[in-house]
Amino acid sequence: MTALITLSHGSRHPEAVVGAREITAAAGHALGVDALAAHLEFTQPDLTGVARALVDKHTKRAVVVPLLFTQAYHAKVDVPAAIADAAAATGIELSLAGGLGQGRDVAEVLAKRVRADAHPNATVALYPVGTTHPDAAAVTEALGARVGEMTGQRTVVVPATGKGEGCGEAGLRALADDVRAAGSGTLHLLPLFVSHGTLLDRAVACLRQIKDETGIAVGYSRPLLTDVAPIVAERYTLTELNR
Repeated sequence: MTALITLSHGSRHPEAVVGAREITAAAGHALGVDALAAHLEFTQPDLTGVARALVDKHTKRAVVVPLLFTQAYHAKVDVPAAIADAAAATGIELSLAGGLGQGRDVAEVLAKRVRADAHPNATVALYPVGTTHPDAAAVTEALGARVGEMTGQRTVVVPATGKGEGCGEAGLRALADDVRAAGSGTLHLLPLFVSHGTLLDRAVACLRQIKDETGIAVGYSRPLLTDVAPIVAERYTLTELNR
């Protein structure tokens, strides 16, 4: 049986690894296969460590699903390098599946979150980690537009990192000022995060400060966590079908 390995970016946040494991376990359970979580940095085990663990169980093949939303540096450089290193070190056959991406399936997960969590009149701040890759940033803008179309609610992309007033805490504060000026009065943070992270914690803390300072109502959704497990399972299945 071909095993499943998820490969996250990794985070210094203590709960990030727990979330990655939960996603992996849920996808593995749905598929009926062994499933382990690996990380590119900050967190252990890395992909080579997970590959060794599978080889110790006499597993000869695994599909690697990156828990990444963008086709930027990590997806194009770090992930292939990690796969090459793990295969060379252990001899296991590793097949790279598509990442989570920012297609309709991810948009549907996000839209479901908005419907469940946000006030019907809220302005939604879609909050990705951010990227320096212009094409990847454009894809995220398109994702925000799609979520807005699905929900009927104004959706603005506010990257956690980057340059300019539209990013991070400055971006959230600018959007809050806009919301207050428009009189809608509600701002909702919608994370494009698979699991917990320090950047997300800072954003939530900023929202609370905004509420105290301006009086506008604020809300936020949790990271996507196991809501993306069906997408992970689908990426695995498609890779196996195309062998």
